[in-house]
Amino acid sequence: MADILKFMSLVGKLKSTKRTGWVYRGVKSPESVSDHMYRMAVMSFLLTGREQDTNINRDHCIKLALVHDMAECIVGDITPLDGVSKEEKHKREKQTMEYLTSLVGDEVGKEFMLLWQEYEAQETEEAKFVKDLDRFEMILQAHEYENSEGNSGTGWLQEFFDCTKDKFQHPIVKGWVEQLNKLRGQSKE
Repeated sequence: MADILKFMSLVGKLKSTKRTGWVYRGVKSPESVSDHMYRMAVMSFLLTGREQDTNINRDHCIKLALVHDMAECIVGDITPLDGVSKEEKHKREKQTMEYLTSLVGDEVGKEFMLLWQEYEAQETEEAKFVKDLDRFEMILQAHEYENSEGNSGTGWLQEFFDCTKDKFQHPIVKGWVEQLNKLRGQSKE
């Protein structure tokens, strides 16, 4: 019981762990890691099975979205600006996931670890879709910050759009990106 409570407390830190990219850019009230993960999980819910996404398991995507950044409750939200190599970031997150999964018991712990490894490997359709959601959620949030902080049309957070350009793979997410870019373009007029 004590280990489950410890796990819940650690994962609860995601509610107050601010997304580093927004902090570095001076966003007044940046979202937390759990805010980001929650919206990704909700976006996963939008898979209906009626469109081009019939080969993707919606419930599995929801789980991937909820687990993909779980290690950040201990290691923090490491960005490319932090000077930590991808290898070192992966190593830290893997060690953290091993610790976190040890707190929840074998069955759930194994599932958490397999989900995290699947997301990291980017070899399944679900992992690729959730990676698209990760990027899309970031640019949607950037657009919202530009509007809410009086910087609509200024390109204040353009770097977030630039780093995702041509990286989206799934047709549904590509459609959302197109809609967002049109909306953002209207803000510049």
